[in-house]
Amino acid sequence: MSLSFQSAQTRAARILRQGGIASPELDARVLLGTATGLTLESIIANGCEPLSASCEIRLDAYVSRRLAGEPVARIRGVREFYGRDFRIDPSTLDPRPDTETVVSAVLEMLRDDEVADRNLRVLDLGTGSGCILITLLAELPQATGVGTDISPGALALAQGNAVSLGVSDRAKFVAANWFDGLTGNYDLVVSNPPYIPSSEIEELAPEVARHDPRTALDGGIDGLDAYRRMAAAAARFLRPGGALVVEIGCHQAQEVSDIFRAEGLVVSTDAVHEDLAGLPRCVSAKLPENVEVSPAERAKNMLGKS
Repeated sequence: MSLSFQSAQTRAARILRQGGIASPELDARVLLGTATGLTLESIIANGCEPLSASCEIRLDAYVSRRLAGEPVARIRGVREFYGRDFRIDPSTLDPRPDTETVVSAVLEMLRDDEVADRNLRVLDLGTGSGCILITLLAELPQATGVGTDISPGALALAQGNAVSLGVSDRAKFVAANWFDGLTGNYDLVVSNPPYIPSSEIEELAPEVARHDPRTALDGGIDGLDAYRRMAAAAARFLRPGGALVVEIGCHQAQEVSDIFRAEGLVVSTDAVHEDLAGLPRCVSAKLPENVEVSPAERAKNMLGKS
């Protein structure tokens, strides 16, 4: 006899609870929706109706994957970010709510500077799913941007997300390792770089260590390699007064701020932004308005400006 929708959800939640999953009821509800392709409202409305055999098989498979430590977003292939759904796959980091702090910090900074209506140019280094760049373009309808990544799979996925979220005409995705091969100047450079010290990656939660690409996690011996590279090149790619806004590990605010200051960037007293848990999660820095960049370097970058 087939299980009803409600019975299938209850059984899935029980199995997940017994397996030590922290949010069994929520996960069971989401996985049932993924298995059936139905919304929560439709599942509730069909609670007493029988679940098809094929849907029951899919649900069982999803529950097994969740018990093995695979995140629900990975099973679904979708992560909600800043109120929008982004496709994800094994080539990209699973964007988490912490990263929304970068978007919020940028929008707050623009409001404070009263420049939100300008035709801003944004560069997103290590774009992954494109969640930061695409969200900023969606929130700033006059902005344009470039997202870079070393993963062809990530670039293809980001392009698809830009199309589905209606900003593909203002977004370009290119293969690049940080600033290598890039030209032009930008009002904003944003990034969620790898910042986990190499020796600590295996200690991360299985949902992260086993399912996020190592290249999106490994920040080198001290976790700060990417920040050094970005800070060293910022003056060549930011317009005077432009900003560099990056996600950080919750214990890295001072070190990242010091790295930025050592390269001539201005890190103000309110440049560290907290996530929803109240932990330092983002640092912003600005290139001084009167910064001196050699004419040769500035001309080199302007050659590729579009």
